[in-house]
Amino acid sequence: MKIVICDPIAAKGITHFQGQNEFEVLVLDKRLSEDELLPIAADAVAMVVRSETKITRRVMEAAPNLRVVGRAGVGVDNVDVEAATELGVVVMNTPGGNTISTAELTFSMLMAIARKIPQAHASMKEGRWDRKAFKGTEICNKTLGILGLGRIGTEVAKRAQAFGMKVVAYDPYVTQARAKAVQVGLFESLEELYPVCDFITVHMHLTDDTRGMINSDAFAKMKKGVRILNCARGGIVDESALADAIESGQCAGAALDVYDTEPLPADDRLRSLDEVIMTPHLGASTTEAQDSCGIEIAELITDYLLHGVVRTAINMPSLDAKTFEAVKPFLTLGERLGRLLAQLAPKRNDRIVITFGGGAADIPSDPVMRYVLKGFLEHSGGKDVNLVNVLSMSNSLGIEVDEVKSYEDTDFLEWLHVAVHSGDTKVSAGGTIFGKNHQPRIVRLNGQPVEIVPEGVLFLMNNKDRPGIVGHIGTLMSRHGVNIANMTLARDCAGGQALTVLNLDSRPPDAFFEEVAKDADISNVRVATL
Repeated sequence: MKIVICDPIAAKGITHFQGQNEFEVLVLDKRLSEDELLPIAADAVAMVVRSETKITRRVMEAAPNLRVVGRAGVGVDNVDVEAATELGVVVMNTPGGNTISTAELTFSMLMAIARKIPQAHASMKEGRWDRKAFKGTEICNKTLGILGLGRIGTEVAKRAQAFGMKVVAYDPYVTQARAKAVQVGLFESLEELYPVCDFITVHMHLTDDTRGMINSDAFAKMKKGVRILNCARGGIVDESALADAIESGQCAGAALDVYDTEPLPADDRLRSLDEVIMTPHLGASTTEAQDSCGIEIAELITDYLLHGVVRTAINMPSLDAKTFEAVKPFLTLGERLGRLLAQLAPKRNDRIVITFGGGAADIPSDPVMRYVLKGFLEHSGGKDVNLVNVLSMSNSLGIEVDEVKSYEDTDFLEWLHVAVHSGDTKVSAGGTIFGKNHQPRIVRLNGQPVEIVPEGVLFLMNNKDRPGIVGHIGTLMSRHGVNIANMTLARDCAGGQALTVLNLDSRPPDAFFEEVAKDADISNVRVATL
C-alpha cells in the first residue's frame, strides 16, 4: 500500500509508516500543484498533508485506490471533505496534537497585546526609548470571553484563571455542567457575553454559522476598548470590520495568528495598524506539537488501513480500539442483515428502521448503522458503496434511515433488528451474538423465530408443514450435487405454513429450481449470498 506524505511531518511519524511491511512510503520534498499531484496519487492508498498541499476532488478522482487522507493538524480546510465522502475516502485529523501549543500561543498573544510587548520591542530595536508610548493594562481581574469551550478553549481558560482573570464563555454545544466543572461562566448568547468582556478569544471551527461572526454589529455590542484574539480559524473575524473598530477606538487592539487569506497579502490593511500584533499561523509550530501530530496521524492511518479502526475522522464515526472490539460483532451482524434483506426486499424501498435492543442499545449506533446500509446498498451499488458514502447514497435513493433504541424484555440480552419498508410491504430480520467467540446469528426472519448462521449461500422457501418435505428437498439437493451445511425450520402451527432456511456449500443449479417449482406446497423460493 502506497503512502504519500505530501507535506513535512515529524521524522518519527515517517519512521512509523516505514516500519510497517505492508506500506510503501513516498515522501515528497516540496509542495506540488494539483496537476503535479495527479500522477503521484494514481496508486496512493493514503495521503498525508499539513496545511500546504490541497487534496481536491480532482486529485481524489485520479486516485482510485485512495482510502484515507490524513491531516497532521486540526483544520481540514485544504481537503475537499464533501468530495472525499462521496468517493468513500476517510478524512482524519489530529485534534489533540496541537492543543497545548495553540493554547500557549493564545495566552502569549494575550499577554503581548495587554502590555504592547511587540511594539515596545520593535521600538527598542530601532534605537528608541519610548516608555510613555507603551502603557499597557493588567489582565488580573479582567474578564476574558472564550468563544468555543472545547479542548483549546478549556486550556486557555486554565491559564487565564491562574493569572486572576474572570473567565466566561459562549458555546452552544457545551452543557452548563461542563462549564461549571472548569469554573467558567457559560452565557446562552453572544449578546450577553460581548458587553462584559475586556478580552475575547476565538476557539471555534469555521462553519457557515461562524464565518464573519465577529463583524461590525458584534463590535458595536462589545465593551469599548475590547481586545480581540484569533488563533483558531481565519474568516471567523471579519477583518475589515476589525480594522474599522480599531481605527474608531471601539477595539483597543487585536492579536491574530490566522487570516481569511493565507499568506496574508503584503498590502493588507491590518499590517498598517500598530494596535494589531500578528504571527504567520504558528499555532502548531512547536517541536512538541509537530512531533505529536506527525506520530498521531501515522498511528491513526496505520490503525485504519491495517486493522479497520477509525479514530478522529471528519466524515466517519470514530471508535477507539477498546470500543471497536466491543462493537465489532455487531458490525458483522449488521452488514449480514443488510445484505440478506437487500436480496429479499423489493428493489425500490423508502425506509429502513434499525432497532438496537437490550445491551446493544448502549453501543455506539452510527458505525453499526453504516454497516447495515453498506450490506444493503452494495447489492445494487457494488464496489462504489463504502462506509463513508452510505448515508449520502441512501439519501440520493430517497431511503429514510431511522434508528430505534429498545430495552424491552426479549429472549435475548442484546439484539439487532432491521426492517426494510417499501410502501406497505415490509421485510425484516433480527440477530444476536452467541457465545464467547461472539458468533453472529439471525434469530428472526419476518417475525418468525429461526437460527441461521449468516454466511455463505442461504436457500429459503415457504412451504406447507407436511411430513417428508424436508427429506424431499434434501433428496433434490443431493441429486444436484449440493451439500447442506445447516438447517433451520419454523412454522406457525402444525400442518400450517413453514419457513425452511438452509445453509449450502454452493448455489443450486437452475435444474434444481425447476424441480422444486413442480411442488405445489412450496412457494417463495429464494437464494441469498452473504
